[in-house]
Amino acid sequence: ARPVPFEADIQAFELVDAAFPPPTCSTLFVGSSSIRLWRSLADDFSDRRVINRGYGGSTIADTVRFFDRIVTPYAPRAIVFYAGENDLAQGRSPRQVFRDLENLLKLKRERLGDTPMWVISLKPSPSRWAQREQQIAFNTMARELALTENDLAYIDVASPMLTPAGTPKDIYGPDRLHMRASGYQIWTALVRAALQDVPPPARCRTR
Repeated sequence: ARPVPFEADIQAFELVDAAFPPPTCSTLFVGSSSIRLWRSLADDFSDRRVINRGYGGSTIADTVRFFDRIVTPYAPRAIVFYAGENDLAQGRSPRQVFRDLENLLKLKRERLGDTPMWVISLKPSPSRWAQREQQIAFNTMARELALTENDLAYIDVASPMLTPAGTPKDIYGPDRLHMRASGYQIWTALVRAALQDVPPPARCRTR
């Protein structure tokens, strides 16, 4: 039998969790390599407990598949999610990728109720510029969904990552796909602002 994609990554998370169980009601960052490579995450959000469960190359459907292993057990106070780039790069349509996001939200509600979730817009990477129109289509659907759902919010990182001329800023590494620290500074400011005023779910409020 072929190994399940990312099974080794998920098992590595489970080993860490078994040795050092993370506290519930943390803020969970989950998704693909843009989350995984956010090395400064704990420092960038030093005023709150954060968990990083990014695994490189993953799609939204992968996080749906592994939800009960890398999301549900943490009972987070908030979820910050980034994925979708790899999905489009693998040939899925924006509509298919959006359906996966809807499935993720549905599963989140089944397992974690009204826990607030933020979806970060797909970033305009130079190496994937050919998929920019598809990314915009997905981002538009995600933003419109968030406008109608109380437990979902949308964070537009794409616009601030572009120059006034509409080209990607010089914030990417040599592969022209992953961000340098300057890119994460943009993300940190936007995510911090988004998280600021949202109360935690009732189960995370101090008695």
